[in-house]
Amino acid sequence: MKIVFSKECLEYRFGNHPESPERVKNTYEFLRKKGFRFLEPKPCTENDLLVAHSREMINHIKKEDFLDFETPSLPGIYHYARLSVGGALLAMKVALEGTNSFSLMRPPGHHASQDNYEGFCYFNNIAIAALKARRKARNVAILDIDVHHGNGSESLLMGKKGILYVSLHQYGFIYPGTGRYSNDNVRNFPMDAGTSGKIYLQNLSEALNIIREFNPGLIGVSAGFDTFEGDPLAGIKLEVGTYEKIGKMIRDLRKPVFSVLEGGYSEKMPECVYSYIKGLQ
Repeated sequence: MKIVFSKECLEYRFGNHPESPERVKNTYEFLRKKGFRFLEPKPCTENDLLVAHSREMINHIKKEDFLDFETPSLPGIYHYARLSVGGALLAMKVALEGTNSFSLMRPPGHHASQDNYEGFCYFNNIAIAALKARRKARNVAILDIDVHHGNGSESLLMGKKGILYVSLHQYGFIYPGTGRYSNDNVRNFPMDAGTSGKIYLQNLSEALNIIREFNPGLIGVSAGFDTFEGDPLAGIKLEVGTYEKIGKMIRDLRKPVFSVLEGGYSEKMPECVYSYIKGLQ
């Protein structure tokens, strides 16, 4: 397992915003103490961004001329967002070379669509990586296990040849309010608040059967850890150990896997990430 990380992604913050540098810093330090080594990513190019996003949206972020409390305009955010995309691209490359990988970078990305930044997300890290991976992988499957539906990823990947998008998420009175229905190459598994680990893993098993039938050459995982029972932003009830089971189930598909960090806002996030990585190993 190779971990992609840059300390540069810890340099920005916005008040008491839940998408804080501490959530990633603490996870990095936890993994470092466990003996993991880290690969340093480089910012992606503007051409990489254009694979998924409009030039107008890119220019708004580049010029920092937008106003959004959840996805704020911060000094240097264009650089940090491109660096996060670069982390996903490096993780994808490593997986295609035969080693499972995890991009431990921020900001997250799966809510960003072609023309919109939202939900703490500026550019869609995993969608860009998936679209670019089609050149080398026969089929690419994206499994989104963040508690919030990846509305941006769905909109960018729906109808794309050679790509399958599968999402397990809480549905109901929770942002972004999408992900109830499946369509074309999109398979959604909406779940109620309070869903237990047992029910979650049953849904995951069904989701992985769909991926197995698709027979991808590469699997990307939007790895959110806000499904943890102690997460302040949602209501799915997974335990730390559940993430190891999730990792093992994905590993059992026997496909190259790259994972890209999305959400996760509890103090236990480092342990959840480590549990997931152990399962994948």
